[in-house]
Amino acid sequence: MNTFDVAVIGSGPGGYVAAIRCAQLGLKTAIIEKYNTLGGTCLNVGCIPSKALLDSSHHYYDATKHFETHGINVKGLEINFEQMIARKNEVVAQTSGGINYLMDKNNITLLQGIGSFTDATHINVTKSDGTVEKIEAAKTIIATGSKPSTLPFIKVDKKRVITSTEALSLTEIPKHLIVIGGGVIGLELGSVYSRLGAEVSVIEYMPNIVPGMDAMLSKELQRTLKKQGIKFYTDHKVTSVENKGNEVLVIANDKKGNPVEFKGDYTLISVGRKPYTEGLGLENVGIKVSERGQIETNDHLQTNVSNIYAIGDVVKGAMLAHKAEEEGTMVAELIAGQKPHINYNLIPGVVYTWPEVACVGKTEEQLKEAGAKYKSGTFAMRALGRARASMDLDGQIKVLADADTDEILGVHMIGARAADMIAEAVIAMEFRASSEDIARSSHAHPTFTEAFKEACLAVNNRAIHS
Repeated sequence: MNTFDVAVIGSGPGGYVAAIRCAQLGLKTAIIEKYNTLGGTCLNVGCIPSKALLDSSHHYYDATKHFETHGINVKGLEINFEQMIARKNEVVAQTSGGINYLMDKNNITLLQGIGSFTDATHINVTKSDGTVEKIEAAKTIIATGSKPSTLPFIKVDKKRVITSTEALSLTEIPKHLIVIGGGVIGLELGSVYSRLGAEVSVIEYMPNIVPGMDAMLSKELQRTLKKQGIKFYTDHKVTSVENKGNEVLVIANDKKGNPVEFKGDYTLISVGRKPYTEGLGLENVGIKVSERGQIETNDHLQTNVSNIYAIGDVVKGAMLAHKAEEEGTMVAELIAGQKPHINYNLIPGVVYTWPEVACVGKTEEQLKEAGAKYKSGTFAMRALGRARASMDLDGQIKVLADADTDEILGVHMIGARAADMIAEAVIAMEFRASSEDIARSSHAHPTFTEAFKEACLAVNNRAIHS
């Protein structure tokens, strides 16, 4: 029987990063993955393939809507959707293959199969041919991720009623895509197909899309996506979804309780994700799981079985790849005797629509609810020279700062390259910067990041360009 210092179950961003960090710290490490490719949901059917399609569809949208204004005349423009999907698959394959390289580079033992506990230190790895390899591990990190959720009355047939997984590998562009759920996944995939010519209708139970984000972001994002052609039906409760062959019928009640019918050729169910723990044998070791299916852990991500840890989507908190990475690193360092920490308030959130949406820290609604004294500054992206040059005029940045100390409490941005720009806000807040600190830091001109500086200046009514 092979023995290891650490076994990691799951090779997504949390799992493979945890394994690499363990190996870097001198621990004999194994990683267990049930699928044939490494990288988990993010690399195979999540972050990476969706961004590949978002990028491809953005190029097409620009060519149809903006190229002529730039003085570029395109004739005979058409979509080769098969090639678009093939390119996405190639990006996924290259990225997943990179994880295999990192496993070899760090001398991490890869075990392909389903990992299941027999007791706290022994794991059975059941391979695809049915054979079982038994291993012993002093410590184990569970990083098995999540899978798409649905509603109890909806049957996902993976043909017409689909999840994000199927939406990434369709063989045709939908004529009318009905998206149930106005969160990150639904809006990103809805954007892909809207840009490619599909009619897209988003049905959201809550009054606002991207619930939980600052209200300014929700309002501005809905306005800009509506301008791009996406239709929104907020305050609508879906009551039935029926596949009628070549058509899907969705019925939802509006906020007055009146039924509204939607007919489309595909319906995307994007109502969130749920932890994936099936087959782990948690019951064999007595690991506690919450009512929501999340593995319960303490502040060190340690389960009630002291030598077993859990990270990423299977534990509480935002289901984000970069949050899982931070947790994987922290657990590896804790196992090695170090004393790392994570500031969960500074885990950024991003929506990769166009314009992009990004945020970190407290929302204005949260500060109001807490009774905190704060001041705010906003700056419109259209006031930037760079935004006018690139025709990316939509969006704005809001900075929230403590009324007394001026420490930045939250940053909320929507605009071109917001996904990249949010990193500056994260670093600033990690070092407890004030809005004045950013306002007095030189930002290159012309850039999109100047909007962050201007929003910080606006906190104290000193914005130059608005």
